[in-house]
Amino acid sequence: MKGARAYFDHIEKLLKEFIEQEASAIDAAVDLLYQATLNKNNLFVFGASHAGILSQELAYRAGGLATINPIFDSDLMLDTRPITYTSQMERLEGFGRLIAENTPFKRGDVLLAHSVSGRNTVMIDLVQTAREKGVKIIGITNLDYSKNVDSRHPSGKRLFELSDVVIDNHGDKGDAALKLEGMEQKVGPTSTVIGAAIVNSITVELSRRLLEDGHDVPILYSANLDGGYEHNQKIFNKFKDNIFYL
Repeated sequence: MKGARAYFDHIEKLLKEFIEQEASAIDAAVDLLYQATLNKNNLFVFGASHAGILSQELAYRAGGLATINPIFDSDLMLDTRPITYTSQMERLEGFGRLIAENTPFKRGDVLLAHSVSGRNTVMIDLVQTAREKGVKIIGITNLDYSKNVDSRHPSGKRLFELSDVVIDNHGDKGDAALKLEGMEQKVGPTSTVIGAAIVNSITVELSRRLLEDGHDVPILYSANLDGGYEHNQKIFNKFKDNIFYL
């Protein structure tokens, strides 16, 4: 349990750092999402490969907002074989632009973009195209990591340089966190567990603000609860103009 405890302690440390240092970024992100919701604009989330796990966390999720639309592409999912193909696709110039062109972005929408390094071409292409369409960008990244690597995009830009709001996950360069005696490579990535806490905290705060101001909050029930499926169908019908994953 010694190694496991060290990992839990490290996660707790990162969460405390995040809470102390990123409160204003969370508020700024919620402001964008709140305004977009009131204006009946659309909310999207995108990440490639493991970064895309946060898109799955937010999509069709019990306790989550029905109006958050994941952007998925089969070439960037972890069920791709060989899985190393996803790394090649992340670096393919123009691929992100194609994904963006096939996403119903419009001016005033908000995109939550997650990339730990913030350097890969698919993310930069997609974000640049979304910005051209008038979409606001919330970038979740690791600033220490990203500022110490070069962009793989021809523009030389990284995600944090293209985001209207930047949320730093306070992780380690290379994502893995713990050094074990006798092994050079660190173990224990942190971006998924911290990232899930970040995006769910945004969902909770956005829901609180909407409710406090008297607006409907389209929170999904678990389909495994009695009546949950029927409840969700009512939400899908009411907010159908802002839902694209059904």
